[in-house]
Amino acid sequence: MVRRRQEDEHENHDRWLVSYADFITLLFAFFVVMYAISQVNEGKYRVLSDALLHAFKPDDRGGRPYPDVRRDDQPQPAIQLPIKLPVDAGRRRVEAKMKGIADDIRKVLEPLVKEGQVRVTESARGIAVEINASVLFAPGQAVLNDSSVRSLVAVAQVLAGAENAIEVEGHTDNAPIGTPLFPSNWELSAARASRVVRLFTQAGVAPERMAAIGYGEYRNVDTNDTPEGKARNRRVTVMILPAGESNPPAAAADVPVATP
Repeated sequence: MVRRRQEDEHENHDRWLVSYADFITLLFAFFVVMYAISQVNEGKYRVLSDALLHAFKPDDRGGRPYPDVRRDDQPQPAIQLPIKLPVDAGRRRVEAKMKGIADDIRKVLEPLVKEGQVRVTESARGIAVEINASVLFAPGQAVLNDSSVRSLVAVAQVLAGAENAIEVEGHTDNAPIGTPLFPSNWELSAARASRVVRLFTQAGVAPERMAAIGYGEYRNVDTNDTPEGKARNRRVTVMILPAGESNPPAAAADVPVATP
């Protein structure tokens, strides 16, 4: 009698669960490691790293021991407190010196500051002394008014005893000029900046510390749609850089520079 053929065993369709469970376990371990290394604590990171190495490295018996990494006999990592860096004494001296220069300039230009013709501002870049062009020059001219020379000489006397680099910037509004002497606002703004630099040199400021820059009509601080805005844009700015910083070459590459 022919034996009845034994029926095939039923195929197990749930074997993927084993691989899926291993994948989820590894993914969980990965995110635990990522979270651990994101915390700035070297002691805890070292403990976690050692624990993971022991956990995923089989022992001699083929098993996977999971030792208690926080036993009482093991020294606990010291808590690392944030280190408070002392304030740089040199930087404080520079800031105090810059503030003293700004205060001295405000004092010598006090009448013009009260009239709103001069603005003295302090920033991370340095001290900006913004002087309305109407105080210094006649319209369309680059010759200093006699009344403005005394004020500029007083500013130069403050700067002569310092070591800071100085940038004198000429600015105009957008009204075209087109004279034989000044074909455009570029020439006018550069000539005005050069004239102030030349006066500073005559008053005792070292010429190698200074640069004359003409920005024309392209660095406005107000609108050109109103007479008040145009008057604000026509200005000469004396930029006093912090001690130890020189005139940046990028500024000289971007705009025409006029030498005194």
